[in-house]
Formats: sequence, structure tokens, C-alpha cells
Amino acid sequence: MGQGNPDPRVDANPNPSHEETQSLDSGRVQRVKKKPGRKSKKDKEDMRKKRMLDAAEEEGGVSVQRPSRKRKKDDGNGELQMSGAEKPYGLRGRKEEMTSKVIKKKAKNGEKERLTCHQCKRNDKGRVVGCLDCNKKKFCLFCLRAWYPHLKEEDIAKACPVCRRNCNCKACLSSVQLINKMKDKATGDEGEKVEHSLYLLQVLLPFLRQLDEEQMIEKETEAKIQGLPVSELNIFKADFSLEERVYCDNCKTSIFDYHRSCTKCSFDLCLICCRELRSGQLVGGADPIVLEFVWQGRDYLHAGKEFEEVNQIASDAGAKPEVHEWSRSRWHSHNNGSIPCPKVNNECNHGFLELRSILGQHFISELVCKGKELVQAYEIQNVLKPPDSFCSCLGLDINTDVRNSNMRKAASRDNLADNYLYCPKAVDLQDKDLNHFQWHWEKGEPVIVSNVLECTSGLSWEPLVMWRALRNVASATQRGQHLDVETIDCLDWCEGRINIHQFFTGYTEGRMDWLGWPQILKLKDWPPSNLFEEQLPRHCAEFISSLPFKEYTDPLRGALNLAVKLPDGCLKPDMGPKSYIAYGFPSELGRGDSVTKIHCDMSDAVNVLTHIAEVKLNSKQLTAIEELKQKHFEQDKRELCGNDHDVETNTDMLNNSSSAIIALDNQNTVQLMEHEGGLCDQKAVNQFHQSGNNEIATAREDGLLCESEVKEVDKVDTKLENDLLFGGDASEGALWDIFRRQDVYKLQEYLKKHFREFRHVHCCPLKQVIHPIHDQTFYLTMEHKRKLKEEYGIEPWTFIQKLGDAVFIPAGCPHQVRNLKSCIKVAADFVSPENVGECFRLTEEFRTLPINHKSTEDKLEVKKMTVFAIQDVVEKLEKSRLEIADI
Repeated sequence: MGQGNPDPRVDANPNPSHEETQSLDSGRVQRVKKKPGRKSKKDKEDMRKKRMLDAAEEEGGVSVQRPSRKRKKDDGNGELQMSGAEKPYGLRGRKEEMTSKVIKKKAKNGEKERLTCHQCKRNDKGRVVGCLDCNKKKFCLFCLRAWYPHLKEEDIAKACPVCRRNCNCKACLSSVQLINKMKDKATGDEGEKVEHSLYLLQVLLPFLRQLDEEQMIEKETEAKIQGLPVSELNIFKADFSLEERVYCDNCKTSIFDYHRSCTKCSFDLCLICCRELRSGQLVGGADPIVLEFVWQGRDYLHAGKEFEEVNQIASDAGAKPEVHEWSRSRWHSHNNGSIPCPKVNNECNHGFLELRSILGQHFISELVCKGKELVQAYEIQNVLKPPDSFCSCLGLDINTDVRNSNMRKAASRDNLADNYLYCPKAVDLQDKDLNHFQWHWEKGEPVIVSNVLECTSGLSWEPLVMWRALRNVASATQRGQHLDVETIDCLDWCEGRINIHQFFTGYTEGRMDWLGWPQILKLKDWPPSNLFEEQLPRHCAEFISSLPFKEYTDPLRGALNLAVKLPDGCLKPDMGPKSYIAYGFPSELGRGDSVTKIHCDMSDAVNVLTHIAEVKLNSKQLTAIEELKQKHFEQDKRELCGNDHDVETNTDMLNNSSSAIIALDNQNTVQLMEHEGGLCDQKAVNQFHQSGNNEIATAREDGLLCESEVKEVDKVDTKLENDLLFGGDASEGALWDIFRRQDVYKLQEYLKKHFREFRHVHCCPLKQVIHPIHDQTFYLTMEHKRKLKEEYGIEPWTFIQKLGDAVFIPAGCPHQVRNLKSCIKVAADFVSPENVGECFRLTEEFRTLPINHKSTEDKLEVKKMTVFAIQDVVEKLEKSRLEIADI
């Protein structure tokens, strides 16, 4: 068309709704609307020619023919032709023209697509960094700074977060690909070592014999009741499936096989309760006891005046309002050993309790016989136990108090042999280290494996990343449920609700209450442990990949983890993973500390510190804290001395109260701080006192803190910088105290003696104790640990868990934890063969608690677990024998 722009007067609408006429007037185009109507063919043709002439005049007189609309015209051959005088062209040409426009549009969009950030799905944030590994993913600089601050541009170019498998975009966080891959691998892995199966058989067979003996005693009693020989006894099989969890209606212990069931109602009784009932001493399922704590007003929490009237009474948070529906005192067995049902109602009036079996009358006995045969066939006579000479720790001179880098000092007992804990680095672990772990684990010692996060993909454990993942997984109807979360305030141990964004803001920046006291909050079951895998699939996979000694800890295919041996279709206990998210404070406050109170888990556990955040306080805040501490101490002195007539007992309680450590400031007690090269000088001690934070203590692996004459923890290092509090190593997160099993009895005696010195719900002093360990109402401060050693000669292993440390806690070891910083810990339970005996003992101990106690329910079902573990071992060993015989 020569020079110039296309004619703007050309109507772009091929089907106008109104006819328009055009005329030239002084170089302007005027449009005059005509009344819409039907146009004839002649009118249309005239209009087309008019447009062509107008265009020619504007183009300098050059006539240009423009294609008109196509019309179907039958030339007799059924072919389509173009109407009008324009140069005809086929459909292919028009299609090529349209395709060209589409290509240009796609090219423009493709350019934007190439610049789209994988993280935020936007292309308007500036420059992006492309990955040279996959040549697909790109990340904008804004997202890199916000979500991957530890990665540089060259790191992203070398391998992007997707290639590194630590991408935390919404899509990747909700991906189940990795966890499903782990499950598929676990399902298809049949190459379990025969040595592991032999080890399990050797360790577990004695416990299976114990269960078989208990059943044999009950069968003999039943045969006596029926007047039959044991060989002719026929035991009915109970109508239960593996998907059901059956409990004793008296003591809440799980029933795995033999039990007695009422012929008229649904009452079930375990064999241990049957034995106790016949002996006249029914210990299991004690009557409920309620611990009540009176709310005396908000001001009372910080030593203010209590209300004269009782406004609120809270019971123990873990207690259940459950009572027996029958009289235990009037329940007795008959002379022949038969037991009536204790219920008296319309359904049942002392019906007969009949002996029944879930697995089958001879299931356990036959399994014991098969196990014995395999022991003889494989000739295993304790040769699989790790020998004492294996542990390299014993090769060092214990008198010199020197250990290698794989040992961490955690106590100062007279016997130096157990003052050190096995603490290898995750990156250095090899296959032979499993035996080393077993050597310490069999002795009931905790194990600390450091830097386990270095063995993972590096997925972020930032709290907002976890929250982002959780929000993305939640459906539209569920998202409102994740805005508010349940928390526990460590000051009064009461539950509350808070916006989750506000909680995580306090996690990193801190929260203060109405008087300037640190508000220490703990998230309660977030996300729920039974939904951890579903709601945080990538973090679940990341946690599993971080676990050392996977033969024990892997929840999917751990060869020495009894929980894995439960068959498909069987109702399995909740073994985690479970997150523990709470604020922390480096100084021991004495009241309201971020703690997990002393307790004892029914199973083994591994706890990994995945994230920490330090909250710094200014001098004004620190001054307010010190003033409130003094008020707390005065309140303890007033209440502990004023409510008891025994002056000597009052004085003892005061000296050992949880807040008595504050008095050390007033008495100017000298505290010794040990640096890397030895004890610090007097100048450092003076500076420590002048800082006003003499109770800040953080345990280190290369020394011990001495307070008075007692060494408390491995090292203390505190300083005040620019009016900001900073305590200890930047990687330190939580202070642990784990007690030895042999010291449990003395620990319980101490807690029973001094229980009035401890506070719990509403900051109320404890008035009674049901079980000093299982109540979970005590936390031993530094002063209490000093008195414990002074009075009973015991002390715990005390150490600091650093970022990336995995702490292994054996079953039956009481332990407590105090956060020094805001922490995210993720833990999982497992059942090792070495500690099955301890799990059995704890099960018996829990069943003797009041029926409404928080710990009375047998959620582990270790006896069922043991039976199916041996069944799995027997099947694998028999299969292995057949394969060897065929060869």
C-alpha cells in the first residue's frame, strides 16, 4: 500500500448491527448512522467500492483492492469461490495469515512465560535467575531474598530449589511425590538382613514366652472352672478384627489376645486384672482423683493479691471426667476362680466372664515353638549382642576424664564412665556405627547425633513456610480453622487461642504480658500428629530423611523398629512425627519458663531441633523482669511459710523453692564460669553479677558450670551486648535433663518430699501428687537439681540441644526440657527391641493410675506389637531357610 498507516476508517466489524455511511469533509471523517435495516446485495457492493476509492485517495491515488468477505458460491463443481472483483485466494492462504498472528501472540506470551518466577508465578518483579541444571525453572530476586536467603544467585543458576528438592513454593510443599516414593520403596524392600531378624528373635523371644505363660495360667484356671483337662479345653474366638482397639474396661490396658468377656454385655477384662481380682488386690484402674487448681485472678500470677472469692476452678488438663459404673469394693471372684461381671443394669446382672481369644487358642504357643526351632537352627547363643570390647569409648583412660570428639560430657557423677554421652556427627556415620549405637542404647543411655540436617535436601523449617504449606493443603472450608491455634501459656499452664500469624510474630520478635514479663507460649498439637504426613508431606519426608540409625527410627521400613512390624489392616498407634513449637528464653525465670515438664514416655523417641529464633530484649525489659522475679520470690516466701505449721519444713521448702535461685543475687553468691581454657577470673565473675543475669546458664560440651560446690551443666557463657541479651552459642536451642532409670525411685522420693514447692495451673502450689513422674507437674530448676544431688546423690545427664541435633531418649528415662530460644522440634516415637522390657514395665505402671489420669490409656499396645514382630521375623527366617535349602 505504499507509505502511510492503514486506513482507520475501515470497519473492523464484518457484521455491523448498524449501517454507517462515510463522507469526506475538510479532511475529517464523518459518520452518520442510518436506521438499521436489511441491506440488498447491490447496497453492499456499492459500499465496498466506496471504501476502496476512499482508501485510494488517502494512499496517494494508488488503487488498492482489499479482500471482501467470503461468500459461498456454487460454480457447479461444488467448489467455493470468492465473490467480488478482488484477487481471489484460497482458504490455505487465509489460514496461514491467521496462524502467523497466533504465532506472534504466542511468542509474546512465551517471552512472559520464560520470565515467570517458579516461586510466585509472576513475571513483573524484575530480573530472574534461570537454572542451568533443568533449564526450566527460574526464580526472581525478590523471592530469592524472601524465601532462600542462604542461596546466592550462582547457587540458583547451578541448581534451583526444585532440583535441590527444597523448593518451598505452594505446589512443591503440598507435593506427596517424595513421601509416596518412600512408601513404595518400603513396600518393595524385601532385602532385610537376616542378622536383624535373628537379633529381634533373640531379644524378643523371652517376652513372648512370658505372654505364653500368662495365657497358660489362665487356661489352667479355666479348665478347673469347667472341670476339664487343659488338652480338652476349647476357647471361643472373640468377634474382633485387627482394625479394632480392645481395652480392658477396668484398667484401660490394651487387650491383644486372651481376655475374659461377659456373656450378657460388652464388658471385657484383661488377664492381669483377673489375676489381681483373684488375689483380692485389684490394683489396676484405680478410682478417679481430680487435681483442682483455683484461679485467684490475673494479678496473682505476678505475686499480686488473690481474689477473696473463688472465681474459677480448673482440674488437671489431662484428666478425663470418667468414673466406674460399678463398685470395685464389692467386686470379688468366686472360690473356683470364676469372675462375675461387675455391672448391674437392665442389660446385665452380674453375668459370667468367659475366657476368649482374639488371635486363636494356640496362636502364641505355636509361635513360641517356631521361634525355639529357629534359634536352634541358626545356633544363636547371645553371639549377636554387641560385645563390651566393641565400644571405642572404653579404650580411653576414665581416670583422666578425657574423651574423643564423639563423646559429650553431660554429668559429674563419681563414676566417670557414664558421665559422657555418645555424640557422633551425622555426616561421619557408617554401617559399623550401628553396633556402637546399640552398645550405648542397650545400657539405657541417651544418644545425641549432631548436624542431621546436613544430610537432608535443606527444606526450610521456617515457621511461616510450615504455615504456608498447611494453608495450601487445607481446603476452602478448612482454611478458617488454621487462622486460630490452641496454645498453652507456660506461666499459668492454661489453654487459649491466638491468631497463628500473631503467634509466629511472637516466635521471632517476642511477646510481653501486661507487666512486661515474657509471655512464653507453646503450640498445642499443631499440626495434629496423626495428620502431620497429610498436611505437611514434604516436611514429613524431610524429617524422615534426617533421621540417623534408620534401622530403628524409620517409621516406614525400620528393620529394628517394632512399630513397623504391625501388619497391614491392623490399627496402629500414633508414633508421629509430631512438632513441638514454643517460645524460649535463655535465663531461667523460675516461673513461666518455656518447659516440657518432667515425664516419662512409654516408648523410645528421637527429637530433632529443626529451627531456632533468638528474641533479644532491651535493658528496660530486663529490669522489669528482675523486679518481677523479686516479687515472685517474696510471694513464694510468704505462701510456703505461712500455710504450714512445721517451721523446719517451711524453711526447707523455701530454700528449695523454684524461685529461690533469685536469692543468689541478694546474697552475692559466687558463680564460677568455665571457659574453653579453664575457669574465668574474678573480674569476669564480677561482670557477670553486674549484668543482673547471673542465673543464665547454658550447658556446653567442653566444661561444667559450678554453682557453689556443685557442677550443674557443661558450660556457662553469658554477656550483655549493646543492651541486648544474648546467651550462649548461636546454634543452641534447648536445655535437656535426662535421668537414668536406676535413679527413678530416688527422683520420685525427692518430688514427693518437695512437691509443695512447685506450681502448676493458675500458678497454684501443688497440694497433692498422684504420680510424681506421670503427672507432668514438675520442672526441676537449677536449685532443685542441686538439692536433689545433695539429698539423694543423683543427677541427670544435662546437655544443650543445638540446631540439627537429634536426641535419642530411651523408654523409661524421665526427662525435662527448657527452651533457651524459640524452637521448632520434630519428634517421632519408635520401639526398639532393647527397650521392650521397659515398655512392658511402663504399661504395668500406667494401668495402676486412676482411671481418669492422662497417662492411664495404653496407646502403644507393645504386647500386640511384640507378637506381630516375632510373627514377621519367623516368616522371614523360614523363607530364608527354604531359599538356602533350594540352593
